[in-house]
Amino acid sequence: MITPQLTVDGTAVQLPIRGRAVALVDELALAYTENPEDIGRLLAVHAAYVLRLDFAECSETAPDHVIAMRAAEADGSREALLDELPSAERLDEVLDPDSAITLAARLTKLAGAVRRRYPAAPPTLAGRLTQIAATIRTNTTRSARP
Repeated sequence: MITPQLTVDGTAVQLPIRGRAVALVDELALAYTENPEDIGRLLAVHAAYVLRLDFAECSETAPDHVIAMRAAEADGSREALLDELPSAERLDEVLDPDSAITLAARLTKLAGAVRRRYPAAPPTLAGRLTQIAATIRTNTTRSARP
């Protein structure tokens, strides 16, 4: 499960995913070692699509449909790369109702800690965390207990 925690300075909440990213980088390196030509081509194509998307997004004259096409190209090449990495399937965590409510409670608790530590700070982070937690609680019902 996602384990939110306060940052060291206590001014924000961190959702650590570095461990998952490390596994992806390792798998990408191994996939490249096993098949450098195909993986290298996929990486080069993806890099080109990402640059085209970046250029279109930064352009003042690029129409929306061109930006959407560039985004679709980048999404497609990214998906092709992720298909080569078995642990990519575990990146998007799906929570059952009880886990979602537990996460909401943790976020609310952390938001309270930020508010207590920095009461004069703008309430944006703590307020947003509380809103997210409330939304999770509202849209999730506890699973039936036997």
